[in-house]
Amino acid sequence: MRAISGLWRWRRNPLCRATDLAEARLASAALLLILVAAPVAGCLVGGAAQEALQRSVRAQHETRHTATATVVRALDRFPSDADPESSSGRNPRTRVLADWTAPDGTGHRGTVLASLHDPERGDRFAIWTDRHGRPVPRPLDSATASTHAVLAGVGAALLTGAAVEAGRRLVLWRMVRRRYARWDQAWDRAGPDWGRTGTGS
Repeated sequence: MRAISGLWRWRRNPLCRATDLAEARLASAALLLILVAAPVAGCLVGGAAQEALQRSVRAQHETRHTATATVVRALDRFPSDADPESSSGRNPRTRVLADWTAPDGTGHRGTVLASLHDPERGDRFAIWTDRHGRPVPRPLDSATASTHAVLAGVGAALLTGAAVEAGRRLVLWRMVRRRYARWDQAWDRAGPDWGRTGTGS
């Protein structure tokens, strides 16, 4: 508020140039635009992301099912066996050959990742499958989807603010260049007489 009142008093100051007032108005317009456009962009993008992600959550929960798998034997462990969708890379995941029954009642055998430290033959664990019994990643949960939507909204708001500020700096740069060009022209006009006795008196 103090800056706005200072700007209001500054506009009648005899030392205030038109370019100074233009720069102040540009800064005020950019600030107002950031305060209005950035939250609106964040809300719109976050809302759209939330809707799309929640639709994906519902679709995944409809098409993915849990099944109980039984270990046939443990397989060699590789560093790439970590579950990319797990919340922590510390969750132990071991490759095993396992049997399981699909939702349609058919039996399956294959290599899957088991959340077991030392899998033994006959150990049971839960896996996610599609309706045909093929192993699939676990479905996205609603809380994680909401977190991603919030991050998308915040990112959109920050990008909008950055774009407005970049635009302000570009316009300001052009204004300063124009001012310097006018100064150069004024110096060129005064230059031939500069330093001569009796000039300017």
